[in-house]
Amino acid sequence: MKLKNKIHSLSTLMMLILLILSNLGIYFTFDRTQHKTEYNQLLGSAKELTVALSKMTDEKEAGIILRAYVPPNGTLRVIGENGDDVLSVQSMEGLDQKFPVPDKTEEYTLVPYEGYEALSIAIPTIWPTGEVVQLEVTQVLTDLKANLRLLKMVMIGITLFAMIPIIISSITLGRIVTQPIEKLIQAMTDSRRSGTFQQIAVPEHGKDELAQMGQTFNELMVQLEQNYRKQEKFVSDASHELKTPITVIDSYARLLERRGMHKPELTEEALTAIRSETKRMKEMIEQMLDLARNNEPASYVFEETDLRVIVDDATRMITSAYGRAIQIKGPDHLTLSTDGTHLKQLLIILLDNARKYSEREVDVEMEDRKEYVRISIRDYGKGIPEKDIPFLFDRFYRVDEDRSRKTGGTGLGLAIANEIAVGLGTKLDIESEEGKGTKVTIWLLKETDSQ
Repeated sequence: MKLKNKIHSLSTLMMLILLILSNLGIYFTFDRTQHKTEYNQLLGSAKELTVALSKMTDEKEAGIILRAYVPPNGTLRVIGENGDDVLSVQSMEGLDQKFPVPDKTEEYTLVPYEGYEALSIAIPTIWPTGEVVQLEVTQVLTDLKANLRLLKMVMIGITLFAMIPIIISSITLGRIVTQPIEKLIQAMTDSRRSGTFQQIAVPEHGKDELAQMGQTFNELMVQLEQNYRKQEKFVSDASHELKTPITVIDSYARLLERRGMHKPELTEEALTAIRSETKRMKEMIEQMLDLARNNEPASYVFEETDLRVIVDDATRMITSAYGRAIQIKGPDHLTLSTDGTHLKQLLIILLDNARKYSEREVDVEMEDRKEYVRISIRDYGKGIPEKDIPFLFDRFYRVDEDRSRKTGGTGLGLAIANEIAVGLGTKLDIESEEGKGTKVTIWLLKETDSQ
């Protein structure tokens, strides 16, 4: 059964049950109240009769009084001390039978009588002869049954009439609840069949859970499409970039097969090229794996870190590996909440870029500002054309193909650096002038007092 039909059936059934239970409560409450009312009226009339009988001295007059007080559709019976009938008066034929009367613990008795109920009470009174007798009063509740029958018909009619808006509202509720779900199902089905990332129409200012579900679905589709495009581009770029070193290696291997065995100088050239391209391909794969790992925000752990220690460690690694002089300017201690491991990786990438494209020294400057800590890395190399600066953080983007070949660049270093900077919540600025060098600045946001 569809969800829409379940909502419709269950809500209708629930409302029907509630109506039936409420009607039953009203019916039985009315029935009990009416019995109590009839009892009070009968008791009041019986007490008036006992007062009147107490003033009588003649039994004939007492009989006349009894006939005056006999209830409609009822009977009056006087029972003597020995249990014999003293006098009996009926207002309708067929009531000459003796009805059971309540004991001391009951107010009244109810017994069925010819399709109705007969209500009986009993009270003591003084008979004109001075004897204490029991006055038994019985009334057949014909009006009560008619009233209950009318109430039952009214309740059935109200229930049937009320079910019309209940059914309509349950159908409307089912549509309201299931329509966004049906749109989601249709959008997902269309997306699966067409291979696209379709979204659904959502009320612009919707605040309920259904609107939030639609908005979340649309955001998910946008994110899935972005991730798919990134993956598609990454695979395309990676296959394109890996094709070049593989082609070079294959070409030199074929050359060695044909003529390299008898020409040592050709063999040396081929092996050198193969080693160079193999190293470059290995670095590219490692950088691509790093780039994929850096997309995980949960891997960033922020804690109080001495930035000077991080900068010193990064520069020491580059100096030890490549023998390049790196000068550091700034305070000896500068503490900030950040991820020291990823910040060190970011510095190593930027320092490695600086030493690749500059033969001179590299300067690192640290400055403590009011809201930021600034770390600048400056080289004095060839510089970058202004038109290329906006694309430096794109994957596999290289300013100069020949220069990249000489330095072993893959076009992934700055893309990785930018991913790390995003994870750290920092900003990277690049300033460059051709012929004078490049400066890359890391802006690290300080924690505010409220944090």
